[in-house]
Amino acid sequence: MKNLSAMAFGFAGSQILYAATKLGLPEVLARGPITADALAARVEADPDALRRLLRALVVLDVAIEIPPDRYALSAFGQPLREGHPRSIRSSVLLLGDPATWQAWGALTSAVRTGETAWDHVHGRPLFEHLASSQELSGIFNTAMREGTGQVAEFVRIPGRTVVDVGGGNGTLLAAILARHPDAEGVLFDSAEGTADAPAVLRDVADRCRIENGDFFDAVPDGDVIILKGILHDWDDDTCVRLLRGCRKSLRPGGRLLVIEPVMPGSLSAPEASGVVMSDIAMLVYTGGRERTQPEFAALLAAAGFTLTQVSERLGGSPIRVVEAAGD
Repeated sequence: MKNLSAMAFGFAGSQILYAATKLGLPEVLARGPITADALAARVEADPDALRRLLRALVVLDVAIEIPPDRYALSAFGQPLREGHPRSIRSSVLLLGDPATWQAWGALTSAVRTGETAWDHVHGRPLFEHLASSQELSGIFNTAMREGTGQVAEFVRIPGRTVVDVGGGNGTLLAAILARHPDAEGVLFDSAEGTADAPAVLRDVADRCRIENGDFFDAVPDGDVIILKGILHDWDDDTCVRLLRGCRKSLRPGGRLLVIEPVMPGSLSAPEASGVVMSDIAMLVYTGGRERTQPEFAALLAAAGFTLTQVSERLGGSPIRVVEAAGD
């Protein structure tokens, strides 16, 4: 049964996870049971306050208590570790960061005015803010990589030369090239976005090159152009501008793959909760939105594409592949 009080207090759980992750507790607790006093000394925290935080982690099932007064990381809490294959560490740090926290506090203003909450609070768009903060930008890029890693294995490509537009550190492209040994890739993003790409693409470096630039100006040519988690950051007019650039760079017979959530036709659909919450996040962060299949079709048509198919959800996530061909 849903509980309104629990929903209203949901921010507390988010900040408990953030505090624990920021202090480095998951890494230490994963090594085995430790007393609260010893843990406090290890992470330089107040022993009494830390013990209270540990209790909260136990009732949230993130940690386990081993009497008397010893604690360890639970199986449920393992993804808070940096090295976990399904790590959400950077995502937690991003969501709990004061800048993000403040933007969510302006949701009421965003609903009243239609103005992006982030812009209202910080006086500039999200991506400009990230460009001025090396630490937060690094957390953001890693958080995007965490999300990409969870769906990358399900993406299949219908062509030889793949261009990943706005592909960050290359997590998606590396996974695609590993599964398609005859394919070649181009990772295209800003210099900041691709800073860690050489290490990620190390195993496929002989079949991949990195190019830097602004995807609103132009994108490299390819048989397959991928836009993962890009369009939902922007309004329709800006998306059409980007899509037209992709259309010019798509080789004859090529395909465009848009990889992001698709708003279902009914709010009773299994993925509706995830997509709707992502849509609200776009209102807070970027001014973009999640779109229905008909909305994608119209957006693509305005840029000279025809929507050809929409995949099933990738790995049970709300994300799908929207495939389009040039007219």
